[in-house]
Amino acid sequence: MDIRSMQKPLKEQYRREPGSSRITLTAKGGQTDTPLSCSVDIGRALYQAQAHKGVGGAGTAACSGDLLLGALAACAQLTCQLVATAMGVPTKHIEVTVSGDMDLSGTLGISKDVPVGFEAIRMKFDIDAPQATPEQLKALQEKTEQYCVVFQTLQSPPKIETQWA
Repeated sequence: MDIRSMQKPLKEQYRREPGSSRITLTAKGGQTDTPLSCSVDIGRALYQAQAHKGVGGAGTAACSGDLLLGALAACAQLTCQLVATAMGVPTKHIEVTVSGDMDLSGTLGISKDVPVGFEAIRMKFDIDAPQATPEQLKALQEKTEQYCVVFQTLQSPPKIETQWA
């Protein structure tokens, strides 16, 4: 697969019409029959989510933390695959695992000293590329981290604006 050829007309369009590269993605949460679950509509798919078992949820669907880590894993996986293909790095297998640590006592308001949210997130890239050179693997790591949208967003978070209607 020639990723560069596939992306070439997009890059040309974005250079010719810089505003055409700007997009807005939207996700919408919806209420369900219990305060412990919700639906999440991303426009192309509808997902069910629920509170983590550690805060009273049933533990049978993804919690918001799972969805955040899943978004990072998906973005890192796709970015690494695309970069490897575009750079011609010969890989047999790429797998990204993302783990995160948090203390639920912060989320439940038990301790004001405990932060709400993830305290640490780890990404592990398992890459089987016996024909790749060390230089290729180093460039793959650098470019994957550089172009992974979710990774970069978490590294340098944007200002989040809220509105209550």
